[in-house]
Amino acid sequence: LSSQKKFDEIKKANQAAAKKLVEDQFSSSSEDDDEDAEIKQGKILAKTFTIYTSQTDGDASELERTRQYMNEGGQSGAMTCLICIASVKRRGGVWSCCGWGGIFHLVCIQKWAKDSLFLVSSPLTDDDFGKKDYPWPGGACPKCRFEYKRSETPSRYYCYCGKVENPTLDPWLVPHSCGQICEREFKPSCGHKCLLLCHPGPCPPCPKMVTTTCHCKKAKPVPRRCSAKEWSCRLLCGRTLLCGGGACENSCHAGDCQPCPRVSKQRCICGRQTAERLCASPQWQCDQVCGKPLPCGNHTCEQVCHAGPCGDCPRSGKRGGPCEKSKFTLPCTEDVPTCGDSCDKVLECGIHKCSQRCHRGPCEICRQEVEKQCRCGKHTKRMPCHKPYLCETKCTKIRDCQKHQCRRKCCPGNCPPCDQVCGRTLGCRNHKCPSGCHRGSCNPCPETVDVKCNCGKTVIKVPCGRERTIKPPKCKQLCSRPPTCHHSTQEKHYCHFGRCPPCRQSCQKALTCGHLCPVSCHDEALVKQTGIHQSAGPWEQPSEPAFIRTALPCPPCQVPIPVECLGQHEVSPLPCHSANPYSCKRFCGRLLDCQNHTCMKECHHVTKLNGSADGKKAGPECSQCEEECTKPRPSGCPHRCVLPCHPGDCPSCLQMLKIKCHCKLSILYIECLKLTCADLAEKELLTSCKNQCPKELPCGHRCKEVCHSGSCPLNCSQKVKLRCLCKRLKKEIQCSKIQEGQVSLECDALCKEMKRKASEIKEAEAKAAIEEEKRRQQAELEAFENRLKGRRKNKRRKDEVEVEQSSWQKYKNLIMLPVFGVAVVMV
Repeated sequence: LSSQKKFDEIKKANQAAAKKLVEDQFSSSSEDDDEDAEIKQGKILAKTFTIYTSQTDGDASELERTRQYMNEGGQSGAMTCLICIASVKRRGGVWSCCGWGGIFHLVCIQKWAKDSLFLVSSPLTDDDFGKKDYPWPGGACPKCRFEYKRSETPSRYYCYCGKVENPTLDPWLVPHSCGQICEREFKPSCGHKCLLLCHPGPCPPCPKMVTTTCHCKKAKPVPRRCSAKEWSCRLLCGRTLLCGGGACENSCHAGDCQPCPRVSKQRCICGRQTAERLCASPQWQCDQVCGKPLPCGNHTCEQVCHAGPCGDCPRSGKRGGPCEKSKFTLPCTEDVPTCGDSCDKVLECGIHKCSQRCHRGPCEICRQEVEKQCRCGKHTKRMPCHKPYLCETKCTKIRDCQKHQCRRKCCPGNCPPCDQVCGRTLGCRNHKCPSGCHRGSCNPCPETVDVKCNCGKTVIKVPCGRERTIKPPKCKQLCSRPPTCHHSTQEKHYCHFGRCPPCRQSCQKALTCGHLCPVSCHDEALVKQTGIHQSAGPWEQPSEPAFIRTALPCPPCQVPIPVECLGQHEVSPLPCHSANPYSCKRFCGRLLDCQNHTCMKECHHVTKLNGSADGKKAGPECSQCEEECTKPRPSGCPHRCVLPCHPGDCPSCLQMLKIKCHCKLSILYIECLKLTCADLAEKELLTSCKNQCPKELPCGHRCKEVCHSGSCPLNCSQKVKLRCLCKRLKKEIQCSKIQEGQVSLECDALCKEMKRKASEIKEAEAKAAIEEEKRRQQAELEAFENRLKGRRKNKRRKDEVEVEQSSWQKYKNLIMLPVFGVAVVMV
């Protein structure tokens, strides 16, 4: 366990160190591995082009070149520094060329500019060194050859538009951009400035709208884009040519008109010679000297063919002597004499004057002895003024390479760059640096190496040292290797290294069924092998499964063969290797012998009987019908057919029906056949019990009709007694008339008299009941008062006192007997 734990710790430490190394080398590349890199890139471009597209109504066709630079600038590693041939990262200082917008590492372009100092130092003198502003190597940018001077060597890291120093990295801006509006002037200059945000590459054409006329100024001014404001109206130019011999016959054009194409005889300026020349150049000079006599009469004009007067004689008038101290007026035929005074002209040394007498010609060199100091200022010596003084002391200062001493005699301090060859082994490991001795890393190897394809017919040249990492070129020649499978020829593919790609031709081997194998060639299929190698311990990393190439057998034939199912319901295409009769899983559906039902078995084989041509008839393998007869019965017959399921019509029903009559009181037994075959009138007689209908009419009497169906008639003919309101008078009348309200019986005078007497008796009884109630209440009151007084004896006496009966109690029986008798008589 302890050894395993120690091994895991060492493993984690190694993995952490490897991860840190990878992050340090490819830090900027890992930044581009975001999932939404494409979405961010699109939003950044849209934001950069917003102001420009607003001027062009959304037209971004002129931005393709700039878009390409911005796409490459937004992807780490997409742009390459042409000096060190390394990728330009998102981070780190860069320099952008103002000629074509190319991007270089800041360190690389500084080194490129400093190398010019070494290249031009050899032809310079010591006095000129460091004073003149010489251009870069070749005088221009490494790619576009745009000329820069040594004073324009970049020393600081700026954004593309040059406004912000050391711009910070913003993930929502183009790398090395400050995010402000570019505002660089367009090229060629039109007075407007770039509207894009700070961007790499050249600025797009000016999108502003201006009103301008054509080249010949004949057409009316029209609004056009500033980048294409010059246009031609296609009309005849018509401007007068410089020769004055006619008008321009070309269409409207920019700039000056073309020279006149005609030829004519023209004299030279002095008029001595005549020659045929183009009309466009009428003035020309011959090669003869003028030779005209000057006004002095002694000399002739020495000028070559010229126009106008020759002028005065150059020897006439006041002329100065050789020392320019005195002037003489002499004829032009005489020379000016010397004055006899000292010359006194300043010599070439710039300090002393010529001590000779006035003389013609140049002065001699300065021969005076002076105290001279050497160039380095360490020694002095007396010597002639015209000789330079250089001591033998060698300079001990370290040159800019920080390796070698200057070692120049009498150096004034402006030590030139180191003139020794660097000689360090370059990154290619094949050559040594040919540049002058320098600080920092060397430039890439300038040599090139040929990288060939497998067949050697395609060759590309790459920088020395890159041949080990660069991919071989793509060769357009076809591979000439023989096929490794059973095919006679292989598929056409281009030249390559390693094994040929797997054969994708159809196998076409004959299968046992006679068909050809349609799948791709499988003679060299990759098969994974697992479980072959067992690890010796935890220190051994698990290896990837091994793949071997082996020939696989042809798969089963998949050619579709039409096969009919067992029950002959359908025909389906089945693969050739499994083309056998099958069950379609449907019901058999063949008509059974009963002619009413079908076979409900799953699709199965059916043997055809002899003489049976119908393929839908059941066979001996089909099921037998065991159902009851389900054919519909005659209307009204509730019985089933007594036979099992059979073909043809069912027999007549002979059973008896037990039904109730119309009045629902009697039960009748009728043959089913008679009832189902009878019409409506016969059914009405058969279902009647022939008795009187027991139903009651609305009037309350029984129906007089024989047992019938439906509702009873409403005209009741029975006699009923009709009484008056007091029930004393009565009369027999037919019931239907009473229901119709045609007859009524009124009370007579006797009925009214008896009604009055009865009401008087009721009033007398009511009064008697009221008086009796008052008397009873008075007796109860007196008894209650006696109890309160506490006189028990008096109370007993009072309780024993008889209560006197009322008149109603005395004569009640005498009154009620006659009244009761009268009521009985009336009833």
